Amino acid sequence: MTRPRIPIGTFGEVTFLRTTQGRVEARTRYRDWDGKSRLVQAVGTSKRQAEQNLKVKLAQRTLFQPPVSGLTPDSSFGDLVEYWLEDIELENRLAQQTRDRYRYHMRQLVLPAFENLTLREIGVARCDMLIKNLLKVSYNKARQAKVVLRLAFGLAVRHEIIPRNPMDGIARLHKPAHTPDAMTPEEVNSVRIAVRFWETGIVPSGPRPDGQLSAIIEVMLGTSARIGEALAIRRRDVDVESPTPSIAIRGTIVTPRGLAPYRQDHPKTAKSRRVIAIPSFTAQAIRARLEAMTDISPDALVFCSRNGTPLTTNNVRRQLRHVLNLAGIEGVTPHMFRRTVATAISETASIDLAAELLGHTDPKITVQHYIRRSEMVNPATADILERTFRPTL
Repeated sequence: MTRPRIPIGTFGEVTFLRTTQGRVEARTRYRDWDGKSRLVQAVGTSKRQAEQNLKVKLAQRTLFQPPVSGLTPDSSFGDLVEYWLEDIELENRLAQQTRDRYRYHMRQLVLPAFENLTLREIGVARCDMLIKNLLKVSYNKARQAKVVLRLAFGLAVRHEIIPRNPMDGIARLHKPAHTPDAMTPEEVNSVRIAVRFWETGIVPSGPRPDGQLSAIIEVMLGTSARIGEALAIRRRDVDVESPTPSIAIRGTIVTPRGLAPYRQDHPKTAKSRRVIAIPSFTAQAIRARLEAMTDISPDALVFCSRNGTPLTTNNVRRQLRHVLNLAGIEGVTPHMFRRTVATAISETASIDLAAELLGHTDPKITVQHYIRRSEMVNPATADILERTFRPTL
């Protein structure tokens, strides 16, 4: 007959011994998380105190002894960070760029403050103070630190290393008021003129320009594509011969830390996959690029290095900043073209159409981050008030 198995977390009969120092030691057998029975003991000045100390020890063992991680509340925060980073690599759900960003923010923003502390020593107050100190420097740094801390402690809770996530109790972050910046048509044309003047080679600066920068700008203006999406466009993704020229956004360029850039076969989100009818100026820029390309294969990148490899987003940003600085134009980034397009579509048509063009699932994202707010109220209010309150005397 098989003897019934004692449940995990169960302890047996408590026995008491007198130590050589005159104290009382309480002992019992305890069935641990791995199913093995182990001797657990605690001492006290009396039999009652020894038994109470033993029960406290058993309670802590029940709550905080994870079966897999090997971490405890007395493990260092640095050990948790390494365990968390290994876990997100094993899960392999996040994009490599996201994993690299999490690693960077954890090591730059959080570890300097917490690496010498144990998990037991990090509570709500310490987390709250760290986030508030980072908020004094930058809202974005505070937000990024909050994200990685919540994720790391969340893993510790799920794996029963700590009982609760201290990030759940910190004060709410309030984002500073910000109005998305966008360019006017006149400012857009100033950027175009500056880039095309540079591409003529009249102003000597580095290797001879190949005309790609101005074409990239026309593509971003005609599609609202992110810079990585624009650089990931292939021959097969463009149709400039049909009555309605279009570009399919099907991927993006990513550059993992320490590795060469490559084309990822999907853009940032699922809804970011879209086919966009393009204006004539974008179609013209694409035709010129296709004619200049030597690689005629369908998967050839429209924008690439002289060796046919992907351009990095950072290099394009750096080149654009350099060219515009030569012309005395500051503050223009590739993402500003996306906000400029969103603002133009919203003002002329609707926010919903702007959100659809940008590939957003929620128009609120478009309004909050991409639409430049106009201070001018619709003049129709003047006509309404004129008809309603015009003096009759």
